[in-house]
Amino acid sequence: MAKSSGKRFMKLAGMTASIAGKAAKNSLKHFSSDEEKRLQARSEMMQDVGIQIAETLGEMKGAVMKVGQIASQYKDVFPPEVASALEKLQKDAPAMPYAQIRAQVENELQGNINDLFISFEEIPFAAASIGQVHRAILPSGQKVVVKVQYPDVDKNCDSDLKQVRMALKIAGVLNMSRTLQEQLFHEIRQSLHDELDYIKEAHNLRVFGAFHSRDDGIIIPRVISSHSSKRVLTLTEEMGEPLAIAATWDNDIKQKIATHLFHFSAGQLFGLYRMHCDPHPGNFAFRADGSVVAYDFGGIRSYSDSEVQLFRRFAQHAIKGDVTALEQDLIALEVRRDNKTHVPGEFYQKWLSIGLKSLSIPPYQEGAFDFSKSQVHHEAITQMRASLKYFGQFQPSATTMMMDRTVSGQYWNLVNLGVEIDLSPLVHHYLDMPT
Repeated sequence: MAKSSGKRFMKLAGMTASIAGKAAKNSLKHFSSDEEKRLQARSEMMQDVGIQIAETLGEMKGAVMKVGQIASQYKDVFPPEVASALEKLQKDAPAMPYAQIRAQVENELQGNINDLFISFEEIPFAAASIGQVHRAILPSGQKVVVKVQYPDVDKNCDSDLKQVRMALKIAGVLNMSRTLQEQLFHEIRQSLHDELDYIKEAHNLRVFGAFHSRDDGIIIPRVISSHSSKRVLTLTEEMGEPLAIAATWDNDIKQKIATHLFHFSAGQLFGLYRMHCDPHPGNFAFRADGSVVAYDFGGIRSYSDSEVQLFRRFAQHAIKGDVTALEQDLIALEVRRDNKTHVPGEFYQKWLSIGLKSLSIPPYQEGAFDFSKSQVHHEAITQMRASLKYFGQFQPSATTMMMDRTVSGQYWNLVNLGVEIDLSPLVHHYLDMPT
């Protein structure tokens, strides 16, 4: 397994000290520079910091690598230079030796692996930061997949997160109040702990399986309770093709897939008040009839009725272009700082014109939107650079953090799917607005 707790701590502490030195050197070197040069120097420093954090975390299998993966998905929390560097941690991690996996399965399920399964493939078909997945066959003959958590991966969770937070704070990445820092890192910590608890994930699978049981085209694996525990999760084998294969299919099939993905996320938010918040493409598989198989229900966020209604009002005001009401919604969501500093309506209108295109919302977009040719993300980057003087009026929000992760992830799934579709009927369906 990975390094001992002491070695892990020293490696992370060394990373933090190095980043502190870079931050201090950058501050002194550009103390008397004009604002443009300071911003350029800070961007270059952030690129170095992001690469250093990614390289350090990438060497350390376990919770700290998962922290980096989670952090990479919160692009509104971390500077783009840091988030971009951390994105490479989303790739599959090297597999753990089978002997250790076998020992973990036998310890967790209290039995010999040859008695528990007729066959258990030694080579995993997926390996990630906190565990890997093997195909197997039960004594009944049923084909299953077995998700096995790496031994002791949960023991360093909180200390790893603390060190990463300290490194980011020293680098000046966390430009926010201590209270907001606590809220945001509580979200990340909770997400991490949830993903490490396979008993909780099994419960989530049952809840979401029941919720989507009548949704033709959304398939969720069933839990095999007799072969599951806190660190081992056995599920029915539900196979499909990866997103790259689905992207080669006819557009009518891709439209069915896009519709199912939309129902998957929006249906959960507005109908269940709980949402699968890890739409990484590896967490879905696709079938030629347009159906979607969903995996990995560790990262779930629950919302209150008042939060869901606020999300609905925000979306309705955005579609209507009511920037006055929209700004009040952002204050309620704690995204807009209520500091009486004026932000012109044109600022919001420009962002709305970018954000609502892909949903085929008039007057921003009429008819089907071609995600294969989407420039929305490029336009957002350009607008972000042009809007820097207003960005101090906004801040990350613990309430919207997981939502942002989900929406942006599903947007990229549709871009990589390359679908051309009019999503406006689905939008109006969930917002109770007439089409």
